Amino acid sequence: MNLFSQSSLYGKGIFTTISIINSDPFLMAKHWRRLSIDADRLGIDISDFDDQTLVKLLAAKLREAKLINGRARITFTDERAAEIWSASSGDSEMGASVQIVVGGSRHIPPNFQLTISPFPVNSRSPLAGVKSCNYLEQILSLNEAKGRVFHEAVRVNERGHVTSGCMSNVFWLKDDRLYTPTLATGCLAGTTREYVLENVECEEVEAEIGELESADAIYLTSAGLGIVRVAEFDGRELPDTKHPIQNLWPPS
Repeated sequence: MNLFSQSSLYGKGIFTTISIINSDPFLMAKHWRRLSIDADRLGIDISDFDDQTLVKLLAAKLREAKLINGRARITFTDERAAEIWSASSGDSEMGASVQIVVGGSRHIPPNFQLTISPFPVNSRSPLAGVKSCNYLEQILSLNEAKGRVFHEAVRVNERGHVTSGCMSNVFWLKDDRLYTPTLATGCLAGTTREYVLENVECEEVEAEIGELESADAIYLTSAGLGIVRVAEFDGRELPDTKHPIQNLWPPS
């Protein structure tokens, strides 16, 4: 470990979390595409790796852990020396490194409760829409919601538009129409989000929080959560309004 690397000093890295279903990484091609896009945006050279290499490395981890269903996290970190420290540390020839960890599925409470986060998303940030290792803001936002005994929180951007959950994408149902924030709001291009958009009719919009507060149903999506129906939004009970999005998880 290079203590003067860009990953050590600045947290420069990217990651993705993958659902493991019957020993297979679900939506692996989508995860690899997003990793490649995010690496390019942050200037992380992952050219020594490809999707098939990752599949083999992940398969070995799953066999070692004897994991059939659960989650895996793949992280790429930039191990090059930070420029302003290079004179004292020596220039590193190492590029990116990869780490893979695997574990069981997240516990999903049956009465999932959602609130509104007081912390906005900056849609103009260079990290907007990137799943980077600079994830403390999301964790602190989630912890704030949990401190109020909620399971997740919706975040809005600096223009007041619904963006996402702290660690999930958000969908809502209104008058039998399904909506989700457009990527222009600064939300993450989640792989489960993309999976939903490919399989059910949904409109991507810029909407204020009032649209969510009057929704007939709310759903959160992520590789860790799958697709979860929200039971309560800021204390308001939401009916179990049936919609085809609920039939997408678990995937057949």
